[in-house]
Amino acid sequence: MNEAFAQLKATFLKELPAINAAIAREIDALPKLVRPVAAHVMDAGGKRLRPMLTLLFARALDFRGDNLQTLASSLEFLHSATLMHDDILDNADLRRGKPAAHTIYGITPTVLAGDVLLALANEIVARTDNPALTSCITKAIMQTATGEIMEIAAIRKAHITRAEYIEIITGKTAYLIQSACEFGVIAAGGSERARTGAKTFGLNLGIAFQLVDDALDYTSRADTSGKPLGGDLREGKFTLPLLLYLESLPADQRAITTRELTDVNLHPVRQDQIVADVVGQGFAEKTRDEAKSYLTLASQALAVLPECLEKKLLGAMIEFVLTRDK
Repeated sequence: MNEAFAQLKATFLKELPAINAAIAREIDALPKLVRPVAAHVMDAGGKRLRPMLTLLFARALDFRGDNLQTLASSLEFLHSATLMHDDILDNADLRRGKPAAHTIYGITPTVLAGDVLLALANEIVARTDNPALTSCITKAIMQTATGEIMEIAAIRKAHITRAEYIEIITGKTAYLIQSACEFGVIAAGGSERARTGAKTFGLNLGIAFQLVDDALDYTSRADTSGKPLGGDLREGKFTLPLLLYLESLPADQRAITTRELTDVNLHPVRQDQIVADVVGQGFAEKTRDEAKSYLTLASQALAVLPECLEKKLLGAMIEFVLTRDK
C-alpha cells in the first residue's frame, strides 16, 4: 500500500464518524414509521464514497462554511434510495451481505421509504438556499432514474452494444458520483474551471467504478460482496464481462449462447458454466483493464485543483476504485 492510499484509508476512518452522525441525525428526525426502514438501509455498511468526494473537493478549495457533512450526506440518502428501489426491481434478497429492506419490511413500505429518502436529500440541499446545488441534485436524480430505466429496458436484450452499455452505467452510477464532486466545488464557491474539472473527474471515476463493480459480480462471492456470484447474468443483464465473452465466441456458438441468455428459464447449471467461462477466460479482468482508460481521464482532470493533501487523496481514490475487491 503506497503512502497516499494509506492516507486515504486513514481519512475515511477519521471522517466516517462525522458523516454517520449527520446521517443518524437526519434519520432520527424522520416520521416514526419510516425510521426503521431508513435506518436498516443506511446502517448496512456503505463505503460513503459520495460524501467523501464532496468533502475532499470542498476542502481542496478551502471550504469555509458549516455542516458540510450534512450536505454531503444528502447524496448518500439519494444513493441509498436508488438501491432500495433497485433491490425490489431486481428481486434481490441481499444488499451488502444483509437482507434487502423489502424482504423485511415489505415492498410497498420500502418503495415509500425510498421516496422519503429522495425527498430528504432534496430538502437537505434546499436548506442551503443555493440554486446551483438544488439544480445539481435534481439533475442527478433525473439522470440516475433514466439510467435505471435504460437498464431495465435492456434486460435480456442481447443486441446491446458496448456504447449502449456505457450509456446505461453512466446514467445509473456515474452521474451521481459526478454530482458528489461537483457539490464540493459549488459549496466552496469554486470557479467554473474547477467545477468542470470536478465533473470530468467524477464522471470518469463513476464509469470506472461501475466497470469494476460489474467485474466483481463475476468474481466476488456473496460472503464478500453481499450478492450472488454472476448475479447480473442471472438477472438478464448484459454487462461488459459478458459482452466481451460473447464477442470472443465463433459466430455459430455466439448465436446459440445468446439465445440461451435471453431465455428467462435458462437452467442454473448452464448459468454457472457461462459464469465460469467468463471468469476463466479473463473477461472480468479485461473489464477492469477497460476501467483504467476512464481513470486516466479522471486523474488528468485533477489538474484544476491546487496542490494540497485533498488532491493527493483524490488521486489515491483512483487506485481504490481500480483495486477494490468488494
